[in-house]
Amino acid sequence: MKAIWNDSVIAESNDTVVVEGNHYFPADSVKTEFLRPSSTHSTCPWKGVASYHSLEVGGKVNADAAWFYPAPKDAAKEIAGRIAFWKGVQVSA
Repeated sequence: MKAIWNDSVIAESNDTVVVEGNHYFPADSVKTEFLRPSSTHSTCPWKGVASYHSLEVGGKVNADAAWFYPAPKDAAKEIAGRIAFWKGVQVSA
């Protein structure tokens, strides 16, 4: 699987975990040079508290386009150490 935004590959892995239709990539498969810190957080009743990264590629910023669960609840332990994408990031095989 690949995650692509602004014509750049953000992440690539054969080991994604799909939860609610979203591919969670291993953190070490994500190109950290494209990640920017974000102070945004949200809460999922069964996964826990999500944190976000913005993406910056080619001078363009996609705010809060990547999310992860630093300490997922037991029901979502399979996504620990993984990052998912949205907001126009194309995820495909």
